[in-house]
Amino acid sequence: MLLAVRDFDVRYRGVCAVRGVSLELERGEIVAVLGANGAGKSSLLRAVLGIKQPASGRIEFDGKDITAWPTSRRVSEGLVLVPEGRRVVTTLTVHENLLMGAFNRRLTRALAREIDDVYARFPNLAARRNSAAAVLSGGEQQMLAIGRAMVAAPKLMMLDEPSLGLSPRLSEEVFSCIRSLGRDMGITILLVEQNTQRALELADRAYVMELGRVVSEGKPEKLLADGTLLEAYLGRDKAKPAPTARAQAL
Repeated sequence: MLLAVRDFDVRYRGVCAVRGVSLELERGEIVAVLGANGAGKSSLLRAVLGIKQPASGRIEFDGKDITAWPTSRRVSEGLVLVPEGRRVVTTLTVHENLLMGAFNRRLTRALAREIDDVYARFPNLAARRNSAAAVLSGGEQQMLAIGRAMVAAPKLMMLDEPSLGLSPRLSEEVFSCIRSLGRDMGITILLVEQNTQRALELADRAYVMELGRVVSEGKPEKLLADGTLLEAYLGRDKAKPAPTARAQAL
C-alpha cells in the first residue's frame, strides 16, 4: 500500500468540504476521483499534500504516518501535486520552472538527465527552454506543470483537472502522457478529472464523491453499470426516472 487516507474531514471556516473520506492506492495504480463541482475532490488532494490540514483523520504514505508532516517534507518523500490551473511561474523560463520542481534535490547529473528526459517527452518545451513560460499555450503550460512534477522524483503524482480549458486534441495529449507516466514509468497516479469517460478509460479503479463524501468506489465498469456516476453528477432526485402515467394516477 502506497497511500492510505483514513476518515478525513476537511473544513473551511466551519464548512465541511470533505466528510469521513477514506481511500487507498496500491503502488503502480492509476486511481480516479470523480464527482460534480463542489464534491470536495480538490480539497481532498490539498489535504493529502498538506496544504490544508484535515480537521480529523489520518494519512499514511509509503508506510509512514505523515498526518502532521509539512508539505515540503511530503514532497521530499515523493508526494507531488500538479494543481488545477497549472500554476507555472510565467515570468520564469521553461527551464527555471522545471528546476523549481527539483527544489528539494541536489543538482546532479542524474537530475540533468531527468530534465533531458522531460524535454525528450515534450519537444515543444525543449524548443522554448530559454523562453518565459508566459509564451506557452495552455496545453504547453500543462505539459510544463507535469514535467515540473516529474523532476520532483514522485512516487505518487496527484493531478487536479489536467484537461481543464484544453482543446480536445491537447486534452488527448495530456491523457496519453498520464497513461505513460503510470504504465511505462510506474508512477502511481491519483487523478481528479471532469472528463469522466477518459478518466475511467485510464483508471484501474475510481472513487465517486458527492457533497464531500465517497458514495461509491470500484472498477470503472462497475461504476458505469450501477448509475452512481449519474447520481453524483446530476443529483439523486434528477437521476431518478420520471414517473409513469400509471404511477402518477396511483
